[in-house]
Amino acid sequence: MTASCLVQTIASGSERLIRTGVTYIVRAMCRSVALFIVLSALFVASTATVALEPVALETGGASRVVEVIDGDTVLLEDGREVRLVGIQAPKLPLGRPGFKTWPLADAAKRALEDLALGRTVRLAFGGRQMDRHGRALAHLYDTVDDRWIQEAMLARGLARVYSFPDNRAMVSEMLALEREARDAGRGIWSDPFYEILTPEEAADAIDSFQLVEGRVLEAAIVRGRGYLNFGEDHRADFTLYIDPESRRRFEAAGIDIESLSGMQIRVRGWLKSYNGPEIELTHPEQLELLGD
Repeated sequence: MTASCLVQTIASGSERLIRTGVTYIVRAMCRSVALFIVLSALFVASTATVALEPVALETGGASRVVEVIDGDTVLLEDGREVRLVGIQAPKLPLGRPGFKTWPLADAAKRALEDLALGRTVRLAFGGRQMDRHGRALAHLYDTVDDRWIQEAMLARGLARVYSFPDNRAMVSEMLALEREARDAGRGIWSDPFYEILTPEEAADAIDSFQLVEGRVLEAAIVRGRGYLNFGEDHRADFTLYIDPESRRRFEAAGIDIESLSGMQIRVRGWLKSYNGPEIELTHPEQLELLGD
């Protein structure tokens, strides 16, 4: 074999070897990419399944409603007094001295009477089952048509969402019902008493449960505590406060407190006075993100 033929043979063999090696690498890469895609799809599917699973409510038996106390409280034949968990209807005085009837409180009571009085309802629990007054904290369902009573009250605009960190089941669904009724101007949402406040208006509503909507000027974590400020003066302007334990609930829900700077948000809770008007956030459902 001549030198030129030998060189050509070696070159040809090298080319085949290189092509084979490249083909092997490409095929291996394709297999890896395919495996990654499959695993990713499985992960997304499993995540979606978890997210879409219905909330598991614990059954609390059934009984007939013998009295409607106000728009969110009933008395059952078995002696239990039930507070419809997750909502707040307009309030009646109910013997409280100096307490003024809220607008549409009578309408809310009549609506609940229409929905529940004389009917057998089943109770379902999604968190703490009894409040400090000894009332059962339950979702109510008509045993005849399985109508969810909280849903009906919110849809009529005769209640608003009122949640707690130890009772958060079904709150997302209830917030959607509230928004739809508010957008349609039903019930309380046509009355100025229940208007969503601006941060500047919050100081005039201390010691009341309110919805406040505005843009976060500054978000910060100081010694583990979260602060959302809506004005330049931290000692006078509206502020949201999140303690370390509550922060963990927000983080578990994928909400980074510091990333909320500049965001338009809607928040609900009891307004207190501490270096200006303040609402303490204890769970993510109090906070609705409205955009940049």
